[in-house]
Amino acid sequence: MPAEFDLLVLGDANPDLVLRGDVDPAFGQAEKLVDEASLVVGGSGAIAACGAARLGLRVAFAAVVGDDGFGRFMLDELAARGVDTCGCVVDRHRPTGVSVILSRGDDRAILTAPGTIGDLRGELVDRDLLRSSRHVHVSSYFLQRSLRPDLPELFREAHAAGASTSVDPNWDPAGRWDGGLLELLGQTDCFFPNSVEAREIAGIDDVDVAAGVLAERGAIVAVKFGQGGGLVMAGQEVARSESIATDVVDTTGAGDSFDAGFLAGRLNGWPLARCLRLAVACGSLSTRAVGGTAGQPTMEEALAALEGAP
Repeated sequence: MPAEFDLLVLGDANPDLVLRGDVDPAFGQAEKLVDEASLVVGGSGAIAACGAARLGLRVAFAAVVGDDGFGRFMLDELAARGVDTCGCVVDRHRPTGVSVILSRGDDRAILTAPGTIGDLRGELVDRDLLRSSRHVHVSSYFLQRSLRPDLPELFREAHAAGASTSVDPNWDPAGRWDGGLLELLGQTDCFFPNSVEAREIAGIDDVDVAAGVLAERGAIVAVKFGQGGGLVMAGQEVARSESIATDVVDTTGAGDSFDAGFLAGRLNGWPLARCLRLAVACGSLSTRAVGGTAGQPTMEEALAALEGAP
């Protein structure tokens, strides 16, 4: 029986309130005016799911949101972008998380009220949905406090059903950089840290060495360098890709679009180097607009960008 979905994302769903302009706050009850405020789809998992759907994958999403305006906004926006939200749970007693992003073009600061971001847990993941997906992706590992202990079992079930798995760690607000992640890499097919996260998780300052150490645990490691492109390691295979020139408006969610591109390539059976090039193209092009989803490319746009890249 063919799989119903190409990709199941287990992760975070929360709006991003993106503020642009002179966003350095001045305390002392001082009021400053910014250039723009946009309420957009947020959460690493939600952005990755939207990016994958934009590339033509059949995507399902599992998360917890609150029974509030932010939660309804997220479910409506995901559905509008072609993401199936059948795996999402509405908690009537908890608020949906929200992030305020202070964006300065190529850099940003993030303030997050967690709310339901970390409330997804194994018993809430529909096993029929898990078994009917070709790939299972977990976002914001360090924020998924309730899901983390259940991931080894979930990944074993996914593999038993013939699915592959991946993890994007994102930032660890606690600064511990483990929480079972290193052990989970043995059951993870693709791992998507950025260059800072890779160094922190491995405890090694050199990113190439850090990626190699992480890859030794069994996963394909694809490292995001932001405007510097990316690097992928799998066993003795190493590939690099430069970023694609883009007029950067906002870098929010670029790493999540990278994930979507890499997974689209893998699910299409592409070689690792081409998967990386597609991932970098998707991440680069996503910075064309405010928020994580407005600039995400179609597969046709991404391939055209690759053809025009040096």
